[in-house]
Amino acid sequence: MTLPKDIESISTILGSETVFKGTMKFSNPLKIDGKYDGNIESEGFLYIEEGAEVRADIKVGSIVVGGIVYGDIEASEKLEMLETGQVIGNIRTAKLKIADGVRFEGKCDMISDHESIDVFSAAVPQLKQDHNELG
Repeated sequence: MTLPKDIESISTILGSETVFKGTMKFSNPLKIDGKYDGNIESEGFLYIEEGAEVRADIKVGSIVVGGIVYGDIEASEKLEMLETGQVIGNIRTAKLKIADGVRFEGKCDMISDHESIDVFSAAVPQLKQDHNELG
């Protein structure tokens, strides 16, 4: 399993023995190894390690899920689910990467990016129209 390069920049870790409840806001990259219950808000990067359990609604810039998340996730930039990841809730993101073996129960909404055309989600007539509009 290849880990995303964002993981190298993590400066704060909630360790495997950590149990945290409440609302968390952060700016530097954060890794959760333990248990978390509440809400998470950040423009930054969040990594949920394999074995971690998060019960929260999450709104971040980007996120990698290797553990389990019970709650909705909104990632304005990207969301990646590793093969050990589980998400029980709805997701909303601009870019999505899901490994084989992921457990996902919920609804997925893709955030429109008017700067590019997503050839995997639009029908051919819509792609042609979008291409002509972007010009």
